[in-house]
Amino acid sequence: MRRREFITLVGSAVAGWPLAASSQASQPVVGYLAQGSPEGTADLIDAVRKGLAETGLVEGKDYASEFRWARGDADLLPALAVELVRHRVSVIVVLDTLAAARVAKTATTEIPILFTVGADPVEAGLVGSLNHPGGNITGISTMNTEIAPKWVGLTRELLPNAKRFSLLVNYTNGDTAKSLISGAQDAVLALGLQTEVVFASNEHDIDAAFRNLGARAQVVLIQPDQLFRRNFARVAASAIREKLPAIAWEREFPRAGGLLSYGSSFIDAHHQVGVYAGRILKGEKPGDLPVQRPTKFEFVVNMKTAKTIGLDIPATMLATADEVIE
Repeated sequence: MRRREFITLVGSAVAGWPLAASSQASQPVVGYLAQGSPEGTADLIDAVRKGLAETGLVEGKDYASEFRWARGDADLLPALAVELVRHRVSVIVVLDTLAAARVAKTATTEIPILFTVGADPVEAGLVGSLNHPGGNITGISTMNTEIAPKWVGLTRELLPNAKRFSLLVNYTNGDTAKSLISGAQDAVLALGLQTEVVFASNEHDIDAAFRNLGARAQVVLIQPDQLFRRNFARVAASAIREKLPAIAWEREFPRAGGLLSYGSSFIDAHHQVGVYAGRILKGEKPGDLPVQRPTKFEFVVNMKTAKTIGLDIPATMLATADEVIE
């Protein structure tokens, strides 16, 4: 199979996902670029659609959609981005990684691009300013790679005698991995404690990573990353098996059986991206739309998991939780 045929196959939608027909030249097309898979981004796409609907635009009636998924292979992203540009989509929505956002920015200086990233988009080189992005790119910064010190504080409150903090990271998503490691290590070292980094690059690595931690770890911090997001249930089960307290960035983690989460919502961020996409399709320029940052961070506790691994959650923590899962 030739490379172009393979890329086209990878980018094709699975059954049930609407695709824009190339012949619909008169209809605006929202192009989606993702390093992940259809299954791992389905809820994010739904959130974008709802945001578009809030601006009065309905898929299939007012716009069409075109999808490109790299299915975990970041090397495919440049070719997939070029395909969207050649398809002449009206706007490109980047669904997951900073790497995908950078690829989209390289692929076009004309088509509007919308991103959702955890890193600071100015430091990452995506935009020149949060308030005045300029150019053809803007979006949402979830700030979820900047909250490692808060995670350390929360887990330290839960386990005041903990001396070793482990970080589970996906080394193929180096940008957010570096940000998490740096923030967590600074916070942990300031307390005179220790950190350890363990790596996973696919779902099968997750179980092995927790087994390797064994009795060494006392707390596990989970990198904001689509690999772990689409495998929250596996991460939670592995942590429970090893009786390890674990914290992630999104409430879906404790809902899948994890112990704690603190962070902003990926769903809300992609919903806002959908609103921005609608505004752009109606004529606004991306460079005039400020990069938005979350105003609310959610703290969720799973009491069932706490009991399973033998932890007592302080009443002071429960009082500050946005949700307690019984």
